[in-house]
Amino acid sequence: MQKFTKLSGIAAPMPLVNIDTDMIIPKQFLKTIKRSGLGVNLFDEMRYDDDRNEIPDFVLNKPQYRDTQILVAGENFGCGSSREHAPWAIADFGITCVIAPSYADIFYNNCFKNGILPIVLPQEQVDVLMKDAEKGSNARIEIDLDAQTVTTSDGDTFSFEVDSFKKHCLMNGLDDIGLTMEKAASIDTFEAKAAAARPWV
Repeated sequence: MQKFTKLSGIAAPMPLVNIDTDMIIPKQFLKTIKRSGLGVNLFDEMRYDDDRNEIPDFVLNKPQYRDTQILVAGENFGCGSSREHAPWAIADFGITCVIAPSYADIFYNNCFKNGILPIVLPQEQVDVLMKDAEKGSNARIEIDLDAQTVTTSDGDTFSFEVDSFKKHCLMNGLDDIGLTMEKAASIDTFEAKAAAARPWV
């Protein structure tokens, strides 16, 4: 998993509430167990028409947002089913930070496990960031995870809260496997002692 420390990127505005995981990645794309390749189907039913042509008005299809790394959204983002494919698709598209007033709990926790920083801010601050994002590629939002701040292109800075353990994992690029591997030496020592004490096992 890539380390997340600081990010300066284009933010895409998506002022919708209750964006559920089926909107993020529709059910027909859940057959894979790979984390890669799902970005092309992110928000599939909003991005493409029935003939698989891009819908020009959808934000991520607009030229200024094709390289977006930050998504500014409405409350209750990631509600619905608990499919982990949703953060997989977001990350594979290239988005590493979502900013919203609130999230569904399972989606929120899945983000951290997949290298995405989900930031919770009050609605009035999200509104400011939404307006900033509407400037397109002319505006870059700055995220500093260590300082726990979001800074608009105009220099307004907002502070956010994040669990210290989740912060540690993101800043060090540690998913569940990475966390386990940090203890590899201790695990090897324990197994060696266990094997010596109980060779018949």
